[in-house]
Amino acid sequence: QVQLVESGGGLVQPGGSLRLSCVASGNIFNIYAMGWYRQTPGKQRELVASIARSGNTNYANSVKGRFTISKDNAKNMMYLQMNSLRPEDTAVYYCNRNPPMVYWGQGTQVTVSS
Repeated sequence: QVQLVESGGGLVQPGGSLRLSCVASGNIFNIYAMGWYRQTPGKQRELVASIARSGNTNYANSVKGRFTISKDNAKNMMYLQMNSLRPEDTAVYYCNRNPPMVYWGQGTQVTVSS
């Protein structure tokens, strides 16, 4: 089973930037569409950005123009560049296939606060 490990989260002030990374144990980024998801306590996990096998991207309206998803198939890596961060972006961020597998990694915490 492919394992996914997210990293790059942290505490950042409003308006700041972070770059999240996702590494997969197998070569899946050129086989499946992938996505970045986030979850806050008491809410359902939501898809914020997705990238197709072709590289085409889509974004939730809440992050459009601020977040950029990308991938490096050769390195089995996927990224989420997050700019102009807002307190409402605070969440645990996960990478997964789109639609997602049952298996989820541990995620990486992003906290946007002054």
